[in-house]
Amino acid sequence: MDRIEYLSDYVKVAVLADPQVMDRTSLHLPPKSLGLEIAEFYTDLFMRRAILASVLPFQPDVILFLGDNFDGGPILSDEEWQESLSRFRHIFNLNMLERSTNTQVYYLAGNHDVGYEAFHSRMPEVIKRYEKEFRSRNYRFTVGKVDFIAIDAQTLDGNSQGQLTSATWDFVRNISKDVSLTPRVLLSHIPLYRPDRTYCGPHRSSPIINQKVSRTNQNQEILYQNYITEKSSQYLLDMLRPVLILSGHDHDQCSVTHLSKHGQVREHTLGTISWQQGNLYPSFMLLSASNLAFHNVSSTDDAILTHLCFLPVQTYIYIWYLFQFGLTLLVLLLWPANGIGISRHFSGIMGYIRGLTTRNFFRHSEKEKNEDENCEYEMVWDAEGSMHLIKKALKAPTKISSEKASMERYVSDV
Repeated sequence: MDRIEYLSDYVKVAVLADPQVMDRTSLHLPPKSLGLEIAEFYTDLFMRRAILASVLPFQPDVILFLGDNFDGGPILSDEEWQESLSRFRHIFNLNMLERSTNTQVYYLAGNHDVGYEAFHSRMPEVIKRYEKEFRSRNYRFTVGKVDFIAIDAQTLDGNSQGQLTSATWDFVRNISKDVSLTPRVLLSHIPLYRPDRTYCGPHRSSPIINQKVSRTNQNQEILYQNYITEKSSQYLLDMLRPVLILSGHDHDQCSVTHLSKHGQVREHTLGTISWQQGNLYPSFMLLSASNLAFHNVSSTDDAILTHLCFLPVQTYIYIWYLFQFGLTLLVLLLWPANGIGISRHFSGIMGYIRGLTTRNFFRHSEKEKNEDENCEYEMVWDAEGSMHLIKKALKAPTKISSEKASMERYVSDV
């Protein structure tokens, strides 16, 4: 397939997961501290370069964020949240994309954006704040001839009588009534259930994370979960009949196959795009959605094409920078011919100290030598017949000047 045919047959989608723009909750450092500011600067810089140099050059028609746009979203004050939002929009060039391109941008709600059920019941304003900026948390959109179904996964396993959980499942049921044969992609921030120690494929670099669901003691509201529960996952597969599932949350790659009553379904869990979120290998995905109509949902292998793209390993790059800096500093200080001024001054100081030590040593030795030359030893015997050497100074010889000697010769002649 040549480029012209590709451009007409497919719509290009860039998929990003878990940027988690850092804030005061990220590193347990004081707000506005130097360490936190440095970490935020270099993390933001990496992701901005990634979007400008690696993602946007592909000219995607759609950009899709799979959730966790923020790090401490549910607990940030309005002022802090607005600051993180401003950085998020700057990092990913969203203001320019909205003004000057036809690129569509879609967002999923993540647990670091709106929290879990326990947050929802106590801080309903968090949901309102999110929806005011990013619109609905459960919605449907079409790219080419492919439907994308976005759900708020944080509400799926909540109290079935709760307003947010009921709204999400009502949305799922309404979608399930549509019996069209259009291929569907399910978008969920939290991955669907998979058995413990499930193999995630060759691209995963961290240990497998097993299922964990934490609830409050009082009313069993969800505080945290790694995956959607098995029951809810099966309902989603059977009711929505997706041909592909995209998820995040795990911060590392995982490709698994689920079984539903309609057949096998592939799920891709994407790793984070940030180098500060516990994954040495940041990444994003390029997805192509077909513009061609498919009359048989079971034969949609060509309807959706995906390709995983890895970004530079920034941690290793900085370690290499530090190694080169240390090596360069050692060379500059210790290289015999090309040392910098510090090395020459150090060598000069050491030479001066050696010179002082040498002069003092020879001066002391010369003094002792001169004292020996200007004295004589006399042998003395005591009453017991033992001999002793007595040092005596020599009498300085009397110097007669040449004039005095001439006068004496003159007198004697007279």
